[in-house]
Amino acid sequence: MQRSAVRPSPLFFAILAVTTAAGVLAAFVDPVTQSFERDPLGTAGVFFLVIGGWALSLILHEFGHAIVAYRGGDHSVAAKGYLTMDIRRYTDPVLSLVLPLLILAIGGIPLPGGAVWINRGMLRSRNVSSWVSLAGPLSNLALGIVLTMVIAFVQMPVGLTVGLSYLASVQILAFVINILPVPGLDGYGAIEPYLSPQARELGAKARPWAPLVLFAVIIGIPGIGRLLFDFTDTVFGAIGGEAAYADLGRAVFMFWR
Repeated sequence: MQRSAVRPSPLFFAILAVTTAAGVLAAFVDPVTQSFERDPLGTAGVFFLVIGGWALSLILHEFGHAIVAYRGGDHSVAAKGYLTMDIRRYTDPVLSLVLPLLILAIGGIPLPGGAVWINRGMLRSRNVSSWVSLAGPLSNLALGIVLTMVIAFVQMPVGLTVGLSYLASVQILAFVINILPVPGLDGYGAIEPYLSPQARELGAKARPWAPLVLFAVIIGIPGIGRLLFDFTDTVFGAIGGEAAYADLGRAVFMFWR
């Protein structure tokens, strides 16, 4: 890989700076009252910490796809600007950024956001193609683990702890959702190179609407949604996460409920 291929954009660092500033404000949250009116600075800090952190994770998710594709033979991703970590490069700003952030804010579900267009024909093998798909959700898993380790080993104010705990749990949930073998999600992309031509054709037809059906099922059928969240809690706990902190962070984040 050429050293000049990866050039993080100023916008990436701007989002990082805003998220960091929100983390400072989160230190002022009062997790006992959980009241926006009584604790506006801290609550706003947790809210924008999670929103900014999720925006950064969207960037890292798509960058993960792009950098593995670049290393695997598709150098066109560099020309398309996918290696700049500029969130504007990852397809439509409304569908890829605003809508996922809105759904996260309203329902707490990390909807898959942007997408990078990979020339799969340039990749060296089916194995590489699978790893290109897996790189995105694995970046969410890695970020969730890192955040959990930071919480475990670094002394910090309770407000920041609950905000980061919720953000970490959201990353684990994003990993669990994205790894499902549903057309349009990365889990399906990982197995698609090994499917028959007929199966791939069927998957291509289902790709535009299958994720929407999945999210309708998760939201509309409580048992399915509960099963998904319980599994996420199990994974989160397995890496050392504290569900109580994450739940409290979620309550502060959704201060209007």
